[in-house]
Amino acid sequence: MNWDQAKGKWKQMKGSVKTQWGKLTDDDMDVIAGQKDILVGKIQERYGLTKDAATKQVDDWNPSVGIDDANAQRERDIERQRKAS
Repeated sequence: MNWDQAKGKWKQMKGSVKTQWGKLTDDDMDVIAGQKDILVGKIQERYGLTKDAATKQVDDWNPSVGIDDANAQRERDIERQRKAS
């Protein structure tokens, strides 16, 4: 399942997200609505993490809920290459 599919299954996924990141509020969940970038931003905001750290948490969490985001690995690789340059 990719993030487009996650939007359609957001109601089912909310419980898993709340279990993983308990500081997220119900209002946060409504705003996130299955959008990865907003989820990452809310995790940054609530937990005081960097974007990279929050993204890593979301990417590490994905397999446990069945979301396979192949683009995430490619994005991380591109970001690492940019930082290395």
